[in-house]
Amino acid sequence: MNVGVAKVSLRLPENMSLKGKRQVLKSITSRVRNKFDVAVAEVGDNDAWQLATVGICCISNNKRHTNQVLSRVVNFIESARFEVEMLDYEIEIIDV
Repeated sequence: MNVGVAKVSLRLPENMSLKGKRQVLKSITSRVRNKFDVAVAEVGDNDAWQLATVGICCISNNKRHTNQVLSRVVNFIESARFEVEMLDYEIEIIDV
């Protein structure tokens, strides 16, 4: 079994409140969840208006598949027309 974890750091340049941030993140997380069938949650920068860290998890029996899914999620977040700028991302795959 392989567990893949991605940590994505985002900047929300147009955002001016925590409420606005939550709306943008809710849109991102629900679309990613529905499109890729992965677990998604905000995992850091909870009190910052213009920063967010999102964690994504995928479990599979194939390491290559896990990496492909997480890479597609990162590409989707980067290329979709969300009101965010991707600052950085990390992908780690753990063999269990």
